[in-house]
Amino acid sequence: MCGIVGLFLKDKSLEPQLGNLLSDMLITMTDRGPDSAGIAIYGGSAEGKAKITIQSSNPEADFEGLAVDLEKAGIKAHVWIKSTHAVIELDASKLGAVREALERIRPAVRLMGSGESVEIYKEIGLPKDVVKRFDVRAMSGTHGIGHTRMATESAVTTLGAHPFSTGVDQCLVHNGSLSNHNNLRRQLIREGMTFETQNDSEVAAAYLTAEMAKGKDLGEALTGALDDLDGFFTFVVGTKSGFGVVRDPIACKPAVMAETDQYVAFGSEYRALVNLPGIENARVWEPEPATVYFWDHDKAA
Repeated sequence: MCGIVGLFLKDKSLEPQLGNLLSDMLITMTDRGPDSAGIAIYGGSAEGKAKITIQSSNPEADFEGLAVDLEKAGIKAHVWIKSTHAVIELDASKLGAVREALERIRPAVRLMGSGESVEIYKEIGLPKDVVKRFDVRAMSGTHGIGHTRMATESAVTTLGAHPFSTGVDQCLVHNGSLSNHNNLRRQLIREGMTFETQNDSEVAAAYLTAEMAKGKDLGEALTGALDDLDGFFTFVVGTKSGFGVVRDPIACKPAVMAETDQYVAFGSEYRALVNLPGIENARVWEPEPATVYFWDHDKAA
């Protein structure tokens, strides 16, 4: 069943509240997905810096001395630990190098997401517990997406939780099921993509990453997905500056959107939106089937 939420802020004065607002939205969707939960916050970083979020099943061992070991590998970085996750901040030019270094010095850690802006936290458990564990309410940012999972086709694991990130500053949450993901996975592997799981939603994320690598923006990549992806899906997707929504042509999965001068919001159900500021004056609608909705901070500037 699964629950999806997303919030794209137009009003900078709301940015300190992003984590708190998204947390309430996510927790409201608990009964749609009590198995695991995840959230992506786009909050930016210092100029010339990038971030990589990692996860470990043994954080005490994997995170202890990590900054020192990275420096020995020629990478100067700051490391912030949040429970089973850690955020590594470093020069943007070292983003590729740190991935290679982690494979050598911390082979057990898993990459959640990376880029100049995004941080991704996801774990098994109720949304309220995931929110508390990673102190999501205290986070600020420009936009974010979240997911509560009810597993139907794969195991309940941290890696199987959403969001899925397969590209720099890109991530996706999904409600539905794809029927052609195995063929598409093989095609994407031939094109150089790699996969951590057998989850169909990771294939959708990788498809969008591959399309954007060809020069498409998020809106154009989502339009292509309508032709190339088979099955039932509602996607909410984030990029460094963008926020997109698309539903398959049948659109059997629930979805509602709201827009004001301050924000654009998405929820699997309206009750996820009811506590947003000014929601009583928002334009509220059900997104149309096979229609791409796309907002971008850079294009609006």
